[in-house]
Amino acid sequence: MSEAGGGRGCGCRVPQRASWSLVAATAALYLMLATTVCTAGAAPMSREEKQKLGNQVLEMFDHAYGNYMEHAYPADELMPLTCRGRVRGQEPSRGDVDDALGKFSLTLIDSLDTLVVLNKTKEFEDAVRKVLRDVNLDNDVVVSVFETNIRVLGGLLGGHSLAIMLKEKGEYMQWYNDELLQMAKQLGYKLLPAFNTTSGLPYPRINLKFGIRKPEARTGTETDTCTACAGTLILEFAALSRFTGATVFEEYARKALDFLWEKRQRSSNLVGVTINIHTGDWVRKDSGVGAGIDSYYEYLLKAYVLLGDDSFLERFNTHYDAIMRYISQPPLLLDVHIHKPMLNARTWMDALLAFFPGLQVLKGDIRPAIETHEMLYQVIKKHNFLPEAFTTDFRVHWAQHPLRPEFAESTYFLYKATGDPYYLEVGKTLIENLNKYARVPCGFAAMKDVRTGSHEDRMDSFFLAEMFKYLYLLFADKEDIIFDIEDYIFTTEAHLLPLWLSTTNRNISKKNTTSEYTELDDSNFDWTCPNTQILFPNDPLYAQSIREPLKNVVDKSCPRGIIRVREESFRSGAKPPLRARDFMATNPEHLEILKKMGAASSVDAEDGLRFMQEMIELSSQQQKEQQLPPRAVQIISHPFFGRVVLTAGPAQFGLDLSKHKETRGFVASSKPYNGCSELTNPEAVMGKIALIQRGQCMFAEKARNIQNAGAIGGIVIDDNEGSSSDTAPLFQMAGDGKDTDDIKIPMLFLFSKEGSIILDAIREHEQVEVLLSDKARDRDPEVENEDQPSSENDSQNQSAEQMLPLPQTVGLADQESPGNPLESPSEPPSPADSEEAAGFAPSEQISSPTETQETAGLDGECTDLDNQLQDQPETEEDPSPNVSWGTKAQPMDSILADWNEDIEAFEMMEKDEL
Repeated sequence: MSEAGGGRGCGCRVPQRASWSLVAATAALYLMLATTVCTAGAAPMSREEKQKLGNQVLEMFDHAYGNYMEHAYPADELMPLTCRGRVRGQEPSRGDVDDALGKFSLTLIDSLDTLVVLNKTKEFEDAVRKVLRDVNLDNDVVVSVFETNIRVLGGLLGGHSLAIMLKEKGEYMQWYNDELLQMAKQLGYKLLPAFNTTSGLPYPRINLKFGIRKPEARTGTETDTCTACAGTLILEFAALSRFTGATVFEEYARKALDFLWEKRQRSSNLVGVTINIHTGDWVRKDSGVGAGIDSYYEYLLKAYVLLGDDSFLERFNTHYDAIMRYISQPPLLLDVHIHKPMLNARTWMDALLAFFPGLQVLKGDIRPAIETHEMLYQVIKKHNFLPEAFTTDFRVHWAQHPLRPEFAESTYFLYKATGDPYYLEVGKTLIENLNKYARVPCGFAAMKDVRTGSHEDRMDSFFLAEMFKYLYLLFADKEDIIFDIEDYIFTTEAHLLPLWLSTTNRNISKKNTTSEYTELDDSNFDWTCPNTQILFPNDPLYAQSIREPLKNVVDKSCPRGIIRVREESFRSGAKPPLRARDFMATNPEHLEILKKMGAASSVDAEDGLRFMQEMIELSSQQQKEQQLPPRAVQIISHPFFGRVVLTAGPAQFGLDLSKHKETRGFVASSKPYNGCSELTNPEAVMGKIALIQRGQCMFAEKARNIQNAGAIGGIVIDDNEGSSSDTAPLFQMAGDGKDTDDIKIPMLFLFSKEGSIILDAIREHEQVEVLLSDKARDRDPEVENEDQPSSENDSQNQSAEQMLPLPQTVGLADQESPGNPLESPSEPPSPADSEEAAGFAPSEQISSPTETQETAGLDGECTDLDNQLQDQPETEEDPSPNVSWGTKAQPMDSILADWNEDIEAFEMMEKDEL
């Protein structure tokens, strides 16, 4: 999945024959934007406070980078909960997420130019020496072409760009002789075999040592790639060509972009998410600006800025017009079908679209940028972080947050454009949340669940490459940076490429395919840099006036106009469409409406597709209502002070932590450790939380034994070594078939990896106190400050690992196979399959799920038409409902036959993988 990054550019047209003026034109607009100040109702932030926040960002970076270098280097990433490096093959596989790891010290390379931006020039020089000395690019490992390009190739080029800048300044890097560039060239040649397809689209993966399609390569059989994966190469490949004079890299990247452009859907000018690299057929036909497409749009605009080729701007403007026509439903950005762009493809949004307001700023379209950014900020204020996906009514859809930087990126660009101090306050909130919720002793940990506050043993390289860069630049004045940031363009990974490349080695053959298509209408294109007086009217409260209606959109008010009402759907006097929650299979009128949906006009067909989606989500929701949410185990004693939160599975018996505040106590191991008989050490567990090993008897029996010994709670730790909530789904501990009302203490389950964190803490610190709760509690900063620096901070790509739902209800713990870490024989679908809908089952009557307290608080008494349209059941991480039709519903099969294409589109859509 792609990561949309930051960058610079504008929609101004500069003739190719005078492309030398591109840098000046871009810089001129940027300076105008940077000096345009709108007070927007926020008090200006003093220079002292900005410096304080900038210094806080520096300390946070030191904490993350220092722990990586101390505990993980030369591994690719730091595992901040277990204080060790993540090495490919030595940890349980995380699927596609691990394709970024190539045993090439990923985090170090990704952090190179961040060191210079943060004025850590001595550390940068040391880091470059380590890269040249230690990094090997010839490893027998299969990696993602996309991730390797934006993170490693981009990191090497960004490092080279700033190394030659420092060398010219005369103080640092005097020994440097383009060594990083030579490594980048070596890596570029290793990636080129991926483009050996008839279409020119690259294979998604390649073996660094053996390339493609050789037996030992273990790759080359793939047929599909994402649009962003194929369309996010031009900046790095063109920069490599222009730095080295080897034109082949830019030529291959251009050919891939040309092919994507040719395959766009001509009537809508949209592209799908996934494409067949051999035939060019769209495999997934939904379109948006988030996961799978995001950086394709970004690179079209930035390629124009960097390379001065009009065709890239024409393509971007064409796509942008389609985005604003079909996908943008301010403040939302909702996926649609490329062939039916008036039909929403899903009722949720993913976190990667948070980059888009920043891109809109560069385009010069400020109003929708402010609107979408404010909506995202309101979601963040509710959950502390942006969930990996959330619904149109702002409930959590996927609960993870891998410390993504896209929202910080858009905040930076909006502040650059408006000068509005409001965005400094937004940045301050991001810093506080990172310090408060993500910082752990060995770095910063991704959030496994934004609702419980639990952590994941993960700190991606993009956190150092992007998050700290954007946050520092947000609070830095020009004199705080040792070079002129306006002379560079940001890649999607926030690596810096110099704008002077636009006039270097420009002998690349260009194919302007735009002119081949006469149906293009460019009458609405911006061929000049936008005038700041138009962007920002002479109203000091302009930005605030745009944000104000969205202030309570998440929590308190019923948002109007969020879901656009299609004109075709509600003709004058027509009844509202049939909702899935109201459907009754025994109602003849409902059956008639359902038949009409599949056989009549395009409007009725759209109603039918919407109805199907509602039925899929409603069926999933009804399954979920029988499940319990995850719980949290928070280590609150020295030296953790609540900074480590572990994801725990609940029990169907004992104290319900959602109804009782919490259980707090020191932990002690029970004897026998399996807890399957009367404890021999009751004095050790009396008044404490007992640790018990899984296996040999039933969970309820363990609970009774430790309760009889005087324990106030219990934590069952998995006996399958290496099991982890990172890679295995949680489940509920079930009772023993008897009455369990006698069990009064709370019981939680931890996989082996999470349990070992507590066991290791006991070995090192003896006295370990934990908090069992439904959600992690806020920490006491005063207590923390006694043990560590005053500034505590940290933060957060394609992890689509699921912690929820908790689909398996488990009974016996002694009937499992020795090697099976799960109580049940089957696992829930992986994230790739988590949304796949195999069918839906209208029973005799399906009623709307009972709303939770949170839902009621969100929805209130909304009765307007917009909210009727968006009144969808909450979907956190939908498992695939595989339910067959009931007897009375069998005739519906003939109706569904008319919807095969749309059903197929939904099934592909529901495989969406972040």
